[in-house]
Amino acid sequence: MSEQSLRVTPLHALHRELGAKMVPFAGYEMPVQYPLGVMKEHLHTREQAGLFDVSHMGQILLGGAEAASALENLVPVDIVDLPVGLQRYALFTNEAGGILDDLMVARLADDQLLLVVNAACKEQDLAHLRQHLSGRCQIEELFESRALLALQGPAAVTVLARLAPEVAGMTFMQFARRNILGSDCYVSRSGYTGEDGFEISVPAAEAEAFARRLLAEPEVEAIGLGARDSLRLEAGLCLYGHDMNAATSPVEASLLWAISKARRSDGPRAGGFPGAATIFAQQQDGVARKRVGLLPQERVPVREGAQIVDEQDRPIGEVSSGGFGPTLGAPVAMGYLDSDHSALATTVWAMVRGKKVPMKVTKMPFVTPRYFRG
Repeated sequence: MSEQSLRVTPLHALHRELGAKMVPFAGYEMPVQYPLGVMKEHLHTREQAGLFDVSHMGQILLGGAEAASALENLVPVDIVDLPVGLQRYALFTNEAGGILDDLMVARLADDQLLLVVNAACKEQDLAHLRQHLSGRCQIEELFESRALLALQGPAAVTVLARLAPEVAGMTFMQFARRNILGSDCYVSRSGYTGEDGFEISVPAAEAEAFARRLLAEPEVEAIGLGARDSLRLEAGLCLYGHDMNAATSPVEASLLWAISKARRSDGPRAGGFPGAATIFAQQQDGVARKRVGLLPQERVPVREGAQIVDEQDRPIGEVSSGGFGPTLGAPVAMGYLDSDHSALATTVWAMVRGKKVPMKVTKMPFVTPRYFRG
């Protein structure tokens, strides 16, 4: 996509003003880093509070008495019993059990859900919803009308509570509609960094003033996509299109926890979502490959796409995400391995520029999350 055809978020002018290095990402021109640099931005988020522009993500409202039961037809997640004021991680699956996208689903009211979907998938997700749910619920896309900001880090609650004291009482994955600085906001206590924090949906026209107000707080720095990626990697969180895709099932992606008990083969509302039979069979019989955490044993970053081999140089997998973990002070990676090589502490090797770099299969997350659970 040419630079001229890249879309921009409502904070584009602010990013330029702050000296951001802008790059193409998911069809948008987005800040990859600011003058502070990726390493310092990463560490600042872990120590204080970082403000991320994630307005490229897609926000979609579902409305109507049947909205929750209709959405359950497309995801292996309990939406019907999702209480008002909570959100849940969900997956759109296809008929082969592959993952079309991952998303967050929040219950605004008995008859209203807010979905946040990935930027690169939002048009196809909207079409998917309209194809399958039209007639059962109202579907309203908010792609241009609302921005999305993420305030992440241990000081995030202190900062946001100065502007809206009631957010201090929220716990991880709680969701609320709040008036903050005169803006009609949707606020969730969640994020993509492994830290405590909030994601705040703001009317697009008010987003720049809102962001400037947050950046005026002494604890807050603007953070780009570079640090967002290293933070989520340390937290062991998947990036759609890299760590999972339409050819990857939730079982292969080690996302079995995201399939709600009520929707599993022995649950009260078992199945009924695309690919259920395949996914249940994989749960029962196992899979040939699975996503695992990997710790390179040398100070060599192992990047996405690197082939993984065994002691005899036989290919046994591929790295799906990798880089340097600033909090850990060491390289980290995740990838897909043949299941018979996926046991914890197994040594495997990544091929990096023709050299074998030893790696150990390890638990994720690499850095302990600090979500606020009350």
